[in-house]
Amino acid sequence: MTLTPTAVDRVDAAYRRIDAVDRPEIWISLRDRQDALDEAAAIDARVAAGESLPLAGTVAGVKDNIDAAGFDTTAAAPSFAYRPDADSTAVGRLRAAGAVIIGKTNLDQFATGLVGTRSPFGAVRNAWRPDRISGGSSSGSAVAVALGIVDVALGTDTAGSGRVPAALNGIVGVKLTRGRIPTTGVVPACRTLDCVTVFAREVGLARQTAELLAGPDGLDPLARTLEEQAQHATAAALPPRPRVGIPTASQLEGLAPGWAEAFHAAADRLAATGVDIVEVDISALLEAAQMLYNSAFVAERYAAVGAHIDEHRDLIGTELDPSVATIVLGGADRTAVELFHAREELDRLGAVATAALDGCDALLTPTTTWHPTLDEIAADPIGGNSRMGRYTNYANLLDMASSSVPAGTVDGLPFGVMITAPAFHDLAVHQLAERLLSPTIDILVVGAHLADQPLNHQLVAAGGSFVRSTTTSADYALFALDTTPPKPGLLRVDHDGASIAGEIWSLPAAGFGVFVASLPSPMTIGRVTLSDGGVVSGFLCEPIATVGAENISGHGGWLAWRRAQASI
Repeated sequence: MTLTPTAVDRVDAAYRRIDAVDRPEIWISLRDRQDALDEAAAIDARVAAGESLPLAGTVAGVKDNIDAAGFDTTAAAPSFAYRPDADSTAVGRLRAAGAVIIGKTNLDQFATGLVGTRSPFGAVRNAWRPDRISGGSSSGSAVAVALGIVDVALGTDTAGSGRVPAALNGIVGVKLTRGRIPTTGVVPACRTLDCVTVFAREVGLARQTAELLAGPDGLDPLARTLEEQAQHATAAALPPRPRVGIPTASQLEGLAPGWAEAFHAAADRLAATGVDIVEVDISALLEAAQMLYNSAFVAERYAAVGAHIDEHRDLIGTELDPSVATIVLGGADRTAVELFHAREELDRLGAVATAALDGCDALLTPTTTWHPTLDEIAADPIGGNSRMGRYTNYANLLDMASSSVPAGTVDGLPFGVMITAPAFHDLAVHQLAERLLSPTIDILVVGAHLADQPLNHQLVAAGGSFVRSTTTSADYALFALDTTPPKPGLLRVDHDGASIAGEIWSLPAAGFGVFVASLPSPMTIGRVTLSDGGVVSGFLCEPIATVGAENISGHGGWLAWRRAQASI
């Protein structure tokens, strides 16, 4: 019998893991070990007393631009540090669900950057290749999750900071619709665009945690109301046959070697779960992405922390990162007229993008474009960083839900893809992420579930997609059963067998389980040998159901028999 680890067990393991990985740059502040163990023991006692804590036994890290009581908030700038009086809304909800927070994680200073190197507390190295960047700005949170120190970690996302480091470290990064998780107690980067995000190694835990943090708090004026969220809820789930757009070939140019191939392989895997993949023109989105830093929208970064950098110019190059200072101070001279022009242009691009994606339930893209070394970013800190946000920068500007999920490796480094959908379509993003990450199971169908037959819709609804036509080995018999709608029964026999025509369909594992659970008697699922020697799961029937039924094996298949019957 496997016992679920207690909160004390998990916290103890986290600190042992910290010692083992020896990555001090992950943390800006780390909680006293015994203090964390005492809190874990209290959580175990509450659970033992019958209290429901959905994240009990979960260890968490928090990006150090998010307030957590008992820790300084620095935003990776020592000169900016303060001790908050209370938790941020997100952290308060995380603790209330039973998670134990063990530390504040490093970040690109003032959450300005997608590289993870812009911090006086040290560049956060990639979890798997220390010569490579971790991605930012939520660098420490992503690496702490990837290395198995914490189960979940909070980040923030303005340009892609909750998604890029997830992709580069092989984990899940969930960014819900802007405003679903309040930003009360978060140091702003761009106040109207910022989102609190969640990292985890599993998509289910990431999604569960994000939803536990969601909902208005009565304090954040930009938080989405429950009424607003409910209004859109009916459009949030996927249809039986989802349609997902991917960029055109030219819009995938400039990816790191092997990345385009890895992206198309991910699209093929998604298609195998019953998703229609279509090429769409995302030029308007890519143009909008450029506006985040190359237009008057950068003024909001100055509004957030520009005064602090202005007052501490003498610290630029020591406590204040030069690249961050350049970007933030560059917003000081933008005018209101420029901002209104930028707003108008963004509205235009948003309308063009909406039209281009019409009919699509979501968009699939690479999360970022390359995975540079620390030395490459040091040689070109601004230009190198700007390449990172090609596919992420537009999401918050245009109010879209977006998550990054692992999609394999290229040259031994993690590769991630991003699923993006309109505001409040968070459930659709999650369902597509599950499809992409879920293993698939092939199943042989020989009757009413064949393409264009009466029950085929059940396969489609379970996420099934057609793989190929095939035949069984010559060891089977097919019977016409007395059912509604009419369907055959397949049995393996020890003599007088035949090769029976059928189709192989591929279902995601979760869909396969739901499908099998709904099968009516006398149908069963068993192992079927094919004419090429392969073995797959397939439709069989209980032998008793064939008593008195017509043996139609001589026709070679259900459709051939039906055609013969129609011609009589």
